[in-house]
Amino acid sequence: MRKLLTGAAVALSAAVPGALAAVGPGAHEVPSRPAPALRAASAAQALPAPQAPPAGPELASLVELKDVQRHLSAFQQIADYNGGNRAVGGQGFAVSVRYVVGRLTKAGFKPKVQRFTFPYWRERSKPVLARVAPSRASYAVGTDFLTFAYSGAGQVTAPVQAVDLPPSGEGTSGCESGDFAGFRKGSIALMQRGTCSFATKVAKAKAAGAAAAVIYNKPGEKGPVNGTVEKVAPIPVVGPSYKVGAELAKAAKKGGLKLRLKTDAVHGKRSASNVIADTRRGRAGNVVVAGAHLDSVPAGPGINDNATGAAALLAVAEKIGKLPARDLRNRVRFAWWGAEEEGLVGSTHYVTSLSAAERGRIALDLNFDMLGSPNGTRAVYDGDHSTHVGTVPPAGSGAIEKVFRDYFAGRRLPVTQTPFDGRSDYGPFVAKGIPSGGIETGAEGVKTAAEAKAYGGRAGKAYDPCYHAKCDRMKNVDLKLLGTNVGGVAYAVQRLAASTLPVNGEARVAAATAVPYRPEWLGPYLVR
Repeated sequence: MRKLLTGAAVALSAAVPGALAAVGPGAHEVPSRPAPALRAASAAQALPAPQAPPAGPELASLVELKDVQRHLSAFQQIADYNGGNRAVGGQGFAVSVRYVVGRLTKAGFKPKVQRFTFPYWRERSKPVLARVAPSRASYAVGTDFLTFAYSGAGQVTAPVQAVDLPPSGEGTSGCESGDFAGFRKGSIALMQRGTCSFATKVAKAKAAGAAAAVIYNKPGEKGPVNGTVEKVAPIPVVGPSYKVGAELAKAAKKGGLKLRLKTDAVHGKRSASNVIADTRRGRAGNVVVAGAHLDSVPAGPGINDNATGAAALLAVAEKIGKLPARDLRNRVRFAWWGAEEEGLVGSTHYVTSLSAAERGRIALDLNFDMLGSPNGTRAVYDGDHSTHVGTVPPAGSGAIEKVFRDYFAGRRLPVTQTPFDGRSDYGPFVAKGIPSGGIETGAEGVKTAAEAKAYGGRAGKAYDPCYHAKCDRMKNVDLKLLGTNVGGVAYAVQRLAASTLPVNGEARVAAATAVPYRPEWLGPYLVR
């Protein structure tokens, strides 16, 4: 997962427990983003309470932090003995799947392993972006530019031609075929990020005869473009920062600009799996899906991202059988998604493989991705769209948000909000109009002063300094924050397993999104 928390800051709750100070390794500077909205967990909501108290024990009390830690330790050991990661396509992921299946089977489930293939893409060596005329300059990968996921491989030295670059703002550079009128074949197309998808820009550039594409960032956006063209492109594609792009645009306008661009990537088909397990009790026509992605990135073991979510879900599944029938009126479907880090591939495969009737039996989706960031917040997905950021979620999502708020309000714990922007596995569910919700604690975004006051930790530093890095190990998890979030996971699963009345009136109807789903992200990558 690659997350940026956004939204307008609002008033903080006065009740902020000091015990939530973050622990973990020192943070480092990363580009700032707008801060997530913070509200008192007890803020009034115009929605009914989910149900009466449970008939039996509280699942949040049955699931202990030590249960989750045991699974985290297992995932760490699996990575350590299998190349240092649990990425799809490798043995670390395969062993993680077997571990989850084994634990579920021991707990009385009959788990299913849903296999699928996905378009594999990896860079084999560092890319190159350099200016060779009229003057020479080299650009640094990671700081000045990045290769787009699914870029084609190749080496090009050619003149640069600007494509409908806007004088200011976002613009529609490269979005229309007319933008390429007079384009000289064999040139490198220079475009600015904005409006349409990167895939559209690259397809139109290739059709016009471009040998490569350079798509630089929008004004006001820091750093290079971490984007995807979604399918393997026939030409190399890189994404510079706005600063670098603006310099190139100025040089291109004067004439004579020539660039050298090299990308070295391998691509093909790889296999991965989802693990799906249903409770034996509960109505099959009103299913609560609770999911977390199981894979890591190749760079590290992925303990915060996302062994924390996978382990929390596994611990809840192991204890849910202790609940009485009254608390399991609705079937709970636990899911561990594969290939999230490749662009939500596993969850998308699952949702799109269902028939319309099968999707109609899903009452809602809960998503848990990164639950213990060492400098994190407690971010609940913005189901009522009160921040007006990201996609407007399907009707019923606001009620799910309130379920989490009710739990944390009762424990005088602060919450923030995070938008539905396509960065995690709720994406394909939201796209099909299925109410969604969940929790996360932040990735490469920067903690604000208000958040540091609410949660402890360090303002101006990353929520997770080891995000997508080798150091995302057990020591990279704030166990106090994780413990409170595990309680929230268990509480929401129990309440919604007993009743989905506030979400859908206890009866699924044909799902439909309020507005067309047009996310900015596809998992860890920008799409436009």
